[in-house]
Amino acid sequence: MSTELSLLMDAALDACCSPVTGGVLDAEAAERLAHIFKALGDPTRVRLLSLIAAQSGGEACICDLTEPVGLSQPTVSHHMKLLADAGLVVREQRGRWAFYRVADDTLAALSQALVPPAPVAR
Repeated sequence: MSTELSLLMDAALDACCSPVTGGVLDAEAAERLAHIFKALGDPTRVRLLSLIAAQSGGEACICDLTEPVGLSQPTVSHHMKLLADAGLVVREQRGRWAFYRVADDTLAALSQALVPPAPVAR
């Protein structure tokens, strides 16, 4: 999980609730969470994340991501940098190629950020 999201989740979940629906976020926590969601605000980046997750072994070389999205390698690299900066993928350099895998723990934490609170029994 990205350090930013980890800190956000630790602090927010201390209250035993979802960070977004469990109370009012402070400006810093909202900014960190928005940064991660912003990375998912582009259909190409969502597609790249999906392509990586669908690969056998759960990882993909940057060289295998350009053709499916129909973009140049520098453009795909830019999108991947934004996903990595948000903590949504993990990058590993192998020789001249970068390999990526989905950061499952970040996605799990991100999904928990939006879980509505349980209804209160009356």
